[in-house]
Amino acid sequence: MTRRRRRLLLATAALLALPWLWMVAAPKPALLDSGFSQALYDRHGRLLRLTLAADERYRLWVPLKQIAPVLIETTLLQEDRHFREHLGVNPVALLKAAWRTYGRGDRRVGASTITMQLARLRFGIDSRTIPGKLRQILRALQLEWHYSKDEILEAYLNLAPYGGNVEGIEAASRIYFDKPASAITLHEALTLTVIPQSPAARLPQPDSRDTPLTVARSALLDLWLAEHPQDKTRSERLRLPPQLRQRRDLPFAAPHFVNEILARQGTTEQNLHTTLDLPLQQLLERTLHDYVASVANLGIVNASALLLDTRDMGVRALIGSANYHDDAIQGQVDGTRALRSPGSTLKPFIYALGLQQGQILPTTLLKDAPFSLGSYNPENFDRDFAGPVSVQDALIRSRNIPAIEVARALREPDLYTFLQRAGVELPQAADYYGLALVLGGAEVRMQDLARLYALFAHEGELRPLRFTSSDEQPRHGTPLLTPAASYLTLEMLGHNPPPRRGFRAEWSRDALPVYWKTGTSYSYRDAWSVGLFGPYVLVVWVGNFDGQGNPAFLGRETAAPLFFRIVDAVRSHEQLTPHPLTPPPGVTRTQLCAVSGELPGRHCNHLVEGWFIAGVSPITPCGVHRAVAIDRASGLRSCSDVPGKVRNEVYEFWPSDILAIFRRAGVPRRSPPPYLPSCGIEQRDRDHKAPQITSPRTHLTYQYRPGVRNRSQLPLTAISDSDARTLYWFLNERFVGSSQPQESLLLTLKPGDYVVRVLDDTGNGDSRELHVELAP
Repeated sequence: MTRRRRRLLLATAALLALPWLWMVAAPKPALLDSGFSQALYDRHGRLLRLTLAADERYRLWVPLKQIAPVLIETTLLQEDRHFREHLGVNPVALLKAAWRTYGRGDRRVGASTITMQLARLRFGIDSRTIPGKLRQILRALQLEWHYSKDEILEAYLNLAPYGGNVEGIEAASRIYFDKPASAITLHEALTLTVIPQSPAARLPQPDSRDTPLTVARSALLDLWLAEHPQDKTRSERLRLPPQLRQRRDLPFAAPHFVNEILARQGTTEQNLHTTLDLPLQQLLERTLHDYVASVANLGIVNASALLLDTRDMGVRALIGSANYHDDAIQGQVDGTRALRSPGSTLKPFIYALGLQQGQILPTTLLKDAPFSLGSYNPENFDRDFAGPVSVQDALIRSRNIPAIEVARALREPDLYTFLQRAGVELPQAADYYGLALVLGGAEVRMQDLARLYALFAHEGELRPLRFTSSDEQPRHGTPLLTPAASYLTLEMLGHNPPPRRGFRAEWSRDALPVYWKTGTSYSYRDAWSVGLFGPYVLVVWVGNFDGQGNPAFLGRETAAPLFFRIVDAVRSHEQLTPHPLTPPPGVTRTQLCAVSGELPGRHCNHLVEGWFIAGVSPITPCGVHRAVAIDRASGLRSCSDVPGKVRNEVYEFWPSDILAIFRRAGVPRRSPPPYLPSCGIEQRDRDHKAPQITSPRTHLTYQYRPGVRNRSQLPLTAISDSDARTLYWFLNERFVGSSQPQESLLLTLKPGDYVVRVLDDTGNGDSRELHVELAP
């Protein structure tokens, strides 16, 4: 052999060996370098939304073992029958393709194996030119060197084009057939398999008859039947055009709920399985939409709702607005996350804390009468006062003054501290809110209210909301209330009657107990209804996101009907059955005074059964009923117990402000008669309660305006015990006049510092400092 020929052979061998040397020495290429979409599913695997990847394509990763075997088989039959045998390139097929393309001049034939197609997709190769084809072959050989056949097939099926911006078999299965690739049938596999060969021409269309897709599908079916003659009996059914969903019809369900999950920092998981229940979500959406449409004449155009399952704290339905796509109502705002005034929806927690701290019983009488604290003059919603009301009635009727009375008496924790421990964001210090916090003076989120009311289902333990199956589900929460306080508060809420409309009349409390509360914010900006039924907590809000008020935004009149419509719909959907409450240890029924609601004293003749927490509830006996000595001759109250001359009778002792409300309402009370004139102050009843000044108020500076009579006089008023007949007023120890209980004495103001003192006819009194300055 000549030296020249030897050199030529060596050069040729080196040239041929270079690709192999590069293939071995080059770094191992990654099979995938594309981003993927995120798919969100409801708790039963129904697709809620499929997002676009960063390159605006629908692409979902799926392992080969989760792809239906029939789909793998049809793919190999269509694309590469000898995939398992060749080394990434099929030489016979390449030679035939080259001859047909360049020798005979027929249409271009690619002859690409699955590995070659993966190389083209992965490395962006234009294989229509000879250099491109050579590069494709080289990359295919490189992939075969580094990866197994299953890894290559898996990567191909995850990158193959399936029409438009759909890539990968999982995305195609979800989009076109609304199911995972693992559930694809032969009928569906025949359709999906033929798309990648010509994704533009075979793009699935609404009418799939006599299209390139159906022609190619029919040809593949012939190949399949040749390989599987046992399927010929169903060939007619297999040739039927498939029912395909279009990309434009992809679900966009629960948009506010899905957006919240996608907005979470670090949420990169491709398949997100949520706690949402799509049928329940759609049920609530229909109910809410129909309700808003039915009350549109009242100016009501927006509402939000959240349904929480207390069994696992999963959010089953979440509606952020009445219409996500309506810009006129700022529909894309999520009302469940918006900070809004809660109105009276926080009152149950005030009473729960009072029960827990032994301040009250459900039957304890509270005073619903005019009240002032410094410059703060709270009123009830109806601007009226009911007199004495039980704790349960005060809660159900949402009376403001009794709630403030209980809130003032709370020890640690008070309402502010309780909300802080519950994770409710309160940006200001406690002094900033004051007692207005009781009436909704701070803003909270609907999701916070759902968590708080779920406390009652978990014996006072706070647990976090769950949005996805991967969210932590703690076995125990943070204890914020005792089981006893939680039970009694829930039991009281269960006596709240349903509204006149919005609730099926044939239902009863025993058929499906509903434990609920309403709330209305200041200036009618927010109407709330929140409560528990069955295993659920439901929160409903009606209002405007711009804060515009509407007199129709009343909790009981506007939000409650929607609340009970949803309760009705969910009950019919699931056939909910009642689950009676079981008192926790220590909670018992006992005999209580029917008038005061306290433990009966020896003078209480009328008793009722009520709840009591052993070792916690107050044990002070009834103070309303007192026995007094009555002079037989005059019928007046005697100051000494002389046998034969007096008789003992039981009377009711109410504060003068409560007695005034009773009189205004025409409700007679058995008040004690006045003392005999001969009784001295030192001989009067030792149980007599001292009067309390209500005007002038503490911590206020009063102004004197010369020449303006109605602006230079101050009313002096006080609350006294029911046996007080006259109040005597002093200014710096100087007597200035007298008044009847609950009547005012007008005092002419002059600049200066004073001490106002009041004494009743039993000698008991109260005093208050007064500062008056000249008005500017």
